[in-house]
Amino acid sequence: MPYALPAARALGLTLVLLGAAPTARAAEGWSVVPAADGAADGRPAVYAEGAPGTVLQDAVSLLNPGARPLTVRLRGAADGTLGSVPAGRDRPVDAGAWIAFAGHADGRRTAVRELSVRVPAHTRADVPFTIAVPAGAAPGDHPGAVLASGGGRTEAVRVRLRVPGPALPALTVEHVRVGGGRISYELVNRGTTVLRPSLAVHADGVLGPLLDRGPRALPVELRPGRRVTLHEVWADPPALDSARVRLTVTAAGGVRSTATAEVRFVSWTAVAGAGGALAALLGAVFALWRRRRAGTRGPGRGAGRAPDGGAGERPGTEVELTGAVV
Repeated sequence: MPYALPAARALGLTLVLLGAAPTARAAEGWSVVPAADGAADGRPAVYAEGAPGTVLQDAVSLLNPGARPLTVRLRGAADGTLGSVPAGRDRPVDAGAWIAFAGHADGRRTAVRELSVRVPAHTRADVPFTIAVPAGAAPGDHPGAVLASGGGRTEAVRVRLRVPGPALPALTVEHVRVGGGRISYELVNRGTTVLRPSLAVHADGVLGPLLDRGPRALPVELRPGRRVTLHEVWADPPALDSARVRLTVTAAGGVRSTATAEVRFVSWTAVAGAGGALAALLGAVFALWRRRRAGTRGPGRGAGRAPDGGAGERPGTEVELTGAVV
């Protein structure tokens, strides 16, 4: 259920002396946290639930313990984490795109996607916001965030919205590629719940296993409909082999998906080395054959004296030996 807010808070910004604020104070500088609301005091994120077409209300608190006023810009965004949010990850999607604040335009109160708030020194400002769940929202989890930017940094409050309906976890692993000392692949959340997947990797070569890594949790939280590309390091692949690589991804709710890729490893250095060794072996065999052939040849007619009178000389011998090479 959404957290109900007092009427005064729902109408606009509420300023409270920081000394009277029941929420935790930031260790350094300003901070942003989910607004305290009775039993919800100290909650790590904003939790809400609403059917498609409903509008939910909640609030965040901006705390300025400093001696100077502070201006903070608020906006909805993709799901972030408490702490700094990397640039480029704050594009509004999913629940982040459904967040709005109370602003003014042409002298009238209206919903705005971004809002600048001036927080006096030693003061807490409670800022209400709404989450308008679209009529066509799919059942399941819809994560988002409220981002606050000011004083040269950005902080985030997570928003965890759930739309009632059947929970359908589904995940696929696709487009497996091997090369450059790594295994690349894509994960796609095709269900209605947020997934935290685990990965197992196995590779078989011509003569047996090449790689065997048991399941381990991946550093991703995959929201519904999201696709992400990941890379698994393979620092010592074989120099010369043909392998079948199999990736198995699992997640809570009995989710399991497997994908394979065939790859041939060819190192031209290894090929050149093998070719050199083969050439040396053939040369040794030829030399042995040549010595044996010369040793088994007996004296023939006219062998005692060559036609030109040279003692023991056998004209045409080099030509004969050369012609015997197949």
